[in-house]
Amino acid sequence: MKILGTLFGLLFLLAINCKSQIAFHKVSNELIFSDPPFAQCHASTIVEVTPMNFMSAAFGGTREGDKDVCIWLSTKENGIWGKPVKMADGIISDSLRYPCWNPVLFKAKEGKLFLFYKVGPSPSAWWGMVRTSTNDGKTWTPPAKLPEGILGPIKNKSVQLANGTILSPSSSETKESNWKVHIEKSTDLGKTWQLIPVDPKTEFGVIQPSILILPNNKLQILCRSRNGVIVQAFSDNSGKAWGTLTKTILPNPNSGIDAVTLNDGWHLLVYNPTTPGKGGRAKLNVAVSKDGLKWSDVAILENEEVGEFSYPAIIQAKDGKVHITYTYNRVNVKHVVLEESK
Repeated sequence: MKILGTLFGLLFLLAINCKSQIAFHKVSNELIFSDPPFAQCHASTIVEVTPMNFMSAAFGGTREGDKDVCIWLSTKENGIWGKPVKMADGIISDSLRYPCWNPVLFKAKEGKLFLFYKVGPSPSAWWGMVRTSTNDGKTWTPPAKLPEGILGPIKNKSVQLANGTILSPSSSETKESNWKVHIEKSTDLGKTWQLIPVDPKTEFGVIQPSILILPNNKLQILCRSRNGVIVQAFSDNSGKAWGTLTKTILPNPNSGIDAVTLNDGWHLLVYNPTTPGKGGRAKLNVAVSKDGLKWSDVAILENEEVGEFSYPAIIQAKDGKVHITYTYNRVNVKHVVLEESK
């Protein structure tokens, strides 16, 4: 019964108040890679390139941190995911090679497509890289290193404001005890970047933020933390400055999350609904909120005792459907599509 509920029961009604409800049902549920050219993969990302056509990327190799880990990109056209194509490796010279990490796909409304990723021996010593395309991924620029001190979006997608400003949710891990989040801002389609700190004196250990867009030029970030809960901060001026980091009501087992603001103003969050030592990454839920403060689960994507279902990415497509990708036991990436039930 639990298996049937996990695989086929992605329809859950959520009572927001006595006058309104919101519900989602599953449209599709599939693994992206049919015959992957790597033993393990992780940290997926997804973008809608053209209506109904998508790209997803992940890092893959022997295992996370090994020197053969590269960035692999798959394209979904006519409803079918194609074979993964290698987009980046960490080869520096004939005698020096580093692993690749955490790709992030993002398409600006002007049409420019970005593939951000990291290269380096570890998260404390990696650097940001980027490739771009102006023809929907038919051709790409050569890999380029981002400016010194700019890492790009660390795990989750960038957002573009109404005035064209791009905000990349980023973070640094200079050492295990020093996790800090920040925002990287570009007003010229990624030609230059400005680093904006977020509560740099906080005692929370936070990385990998997601950005939500609230009314009246207000923004919110939700962050992975080492503190057992998802941590948040707000900006009242379109991301120019940020307030204090505070705890949310949502648990976090030190695992990646992602969130998106839907066209109707609601917010969706994909997260592991567990705390450290209590199920870890074997469960994965979708939660919904109207204000970014009160969250309620609206779907269960995975509900196992053992396994790893982690590092989700979530977007809303032009047709309104919600697309989610996430690590599936480190051997594949699962792609789930949800649609709101009217």
